[in-house]
Amino acid sequence: MAEKKTEKAAAKKEEKPKEKPVEKPAEKPAVKPAEKPAVEKPPEEEIKEKKVAKPKKKEKGAHTRYKVEERGLVRLRPFCERCGPGYFMADHGNRYTCGHCGFTRYKKS
Repeated sequence: MAEKKTEKAAAKKEEKPKEKPVEKPAEKPAVKPAEKPAVEKPPEEEIKEKKVAKPKKKEKGAHTRYKVEERGLVRLRPFCERCGPGYFMADHGNRYTCGHCGFTRYKKS
């Protein structure tokens, strides 16, 4: 019985495993890119046009947050309650909002 097992084992070793045939992926037909029609460029003199001047934006600065009166400076917007002096709140119609911390205070209507 031991001889049969060894013979079968030897026979298996001698047998080469069957290799699976390698399938080649289907080849796609080569597609050439569409040729673009040649465009003639007009002379450079015709291309250049006069640029329209844009109106300049008004610069915003600290002078927009204060008003000068006889008594001195008057603050036009309130300071933020959380951040303290130096952080003005933005005026959004029905509310004031701090751009630094996001605090919002609604106006009385």
